[in-house]
Amino acid sequence: MPRYVLAIDQGTTSSRALLFGDDGHVVATAQKELTQHYPRDGWVEHDAEDIWRDTIAVCREAIGKAGAAARDVAAIGIANQRETTVLWERSTGQPVHRAIVWQDRRTAEQCRALQRDGAEATIAAKTGLLLDPYFSATKAAWLLDNVPDARARAERGELCFGTVDSFLLFRATRGKVHATDAANASRTLLYNIRTQEWDDVLLDLFHVPRAILPEVRDNAGPFGMADAEFLGAPVPIAGIAGDQQAAMVGQGCFAPGMIKSTYGTGCFALMHTGSEARASHNKLLTTIAYRLGGETSYALEGSIFIAGAAIQWLRDGLKVIAGAAASADIAASRAPTELFLVPAFTGLGAPHWMPEARGALFGITRDTSGGDLVRASLEAVCYQTRDLLGAFAADSGMTPAAMRVDGGMARNDWMLQFLADMLGLAVERPALNEATAFGAARLAAAGTGLCATPGDFGAAWKLDRRFTPTMDSRQRDRLYAGWKRAVEAVKNYTKAAT
Repeated sequence: MPRYVLAIDQGTTSSRALLFGDDGHVVATAQKELTQHYPRDGWVEHDAEDIWRDTIAVCREAIGKAGAAARDVAAIGIANQRETTVLWERSTGQPVHRAIVWQDRRTAEQCRALQRDGAEATIAAKTGLLLDPYFSATKAAWLLDNVPDARARAERGELCFGTVDSFLLFRATRGKVHATDAANASRTLLYNIRTQEWDDVLLDLFHVPRAILPEVRDNAGPFGMADAEFLGAPVPIAGIAGDQQAAMVGQGCFAPGMIKSTYGTGCFALMHTGSEARASHNKLLTTIAYRLGGETSYALEGSIFIAGAAIQWLRDGLKVIAGAAASADIAASRAPTELFLVPAFTGLGAPHWMPEARGALFGITRDTSGGDLVRASLEAVCYQTRDLLGAFAADSGMTPAAMRVDGGMARNDWMLQFLADMLGLAVERPALNEATAFGAARLAAAGTGLCATPGDFGAAWKLDRRFTPTMDSRQRDRLYAGWKRAVEAVKNYTKAAT
């Protein structure tokens, strides 16, 4: 009997493969960094062919490291960078242009035009999303309008649109399956999260023809067979989810009120809200958490654009630290200050959504050092998370018992303790920090019948360490009030300049 589940974690900066044993433990991993292309200011692209080649390469490498073969793999699960948009030929699978990455801002004017036309309320009601270049619809429209003959070919059904999951599935099945999952579909601005279908009103608004759209399926279930050419034997693809929804599954957030926060380049926090799609009044996103057995669970989501990227800036730009691992010790060695870094390097995310904003530093004195800046950068991640937690509480009326965390920054004990102090809430780090890949594996295991539900795959969620608040509430409130003043100053400066 097959002994493994293979998880593909195709992210913004790398493509990874993790092989899980039937007990849910990682047996082998492989990773390849992904080249970023910046053809113009504000434009970000990936070569989808690089993504495909790297994905197959890391899958083969992980299986080989385990001394296994494709016949030993029971199922494949895919987690992908969300919103990144690919347009390819239906007959060959070849992309007609580089993929437009979720970070890309080239369609900002198209979004502003739709806002001026009064479309934003309709879009929000149907999709739960904000009208922003972040999402896929305007990217798809740009490709159709700017790649020669693309719109005419699309109308004839010769082209396919999809997010990265859909492209990988199409290529792995040699063009037999053009599909996506409900959670990825919910990030396109084209999918009605309440009726669970591609929406004709939205398709007309964004000028995207229905002929290029993938079929939408549950997150766990049969998606097709990866052709034997790629891994050495046919393997069923049985689970797909965008990376943040996959992390939610990996963190075992299956009940309303549970919340997870993933700290990587940015930070993405999702709160499970149950079977109801709750509209946000605090600039959060309403999104599909997952759809299993035809039953949809929803989530509220808050996105922080800069988390680990601030530490990368300190390392690569300012060169005040040698590596991210040193940041915890440096922060712990500094006396507390009221130095506030607002890391709006690429704008402010939730709950502000001000893409024009830029970063600022408040409270500098003659004694301010590079070490103080390291501490302020870590604190900023925690202050931003408290902003999100307040918005979650206001929108949902729910108070979580704890926040589950994962991602590279979740290895930083000092930051997690300050996070617990600032939230006034327990912060839980799992024994397995690979929540995104584990979520993809869980979905694949359930989708191929290895277990009844994703939560049944492997060992139950296990705690590595629980961080509980120790800060005096008056100090917490004073610090947070300072942070809010700093953010308001940035917002006021931005408004005055635009």
